[in-house]
Amino acid sequence: MKALITKVSEERMAICNECENISTKHRSIRPDVHCIDCGCTLSAKTKCLSCACPINKWKEMMTDEQYDEIKQAIDGE
Repeated sequence: MKALITKVSEERMAICNECENISTKHRSIRPDVHCIDCGCTLSAKTKCLSCACPINKWKEMMTDEQYDEIKQAIDGE
């Protein structure tokens, strides 16, 4: 699961890095890399498999319920 999250996060960050709304392309007082349109902290948002980009740059991979089921199965092992 960690490998999948890492892969998805890297792919999403590549998209975000090209986006005109990434904070690194603008002046910002926040120290984190974030979307200036929606305010999402990208290091967290890109790792969330049940999250989608609010401005439709990338989609969710699963529902919150599916994510919770997988997490419970992993934690239960």
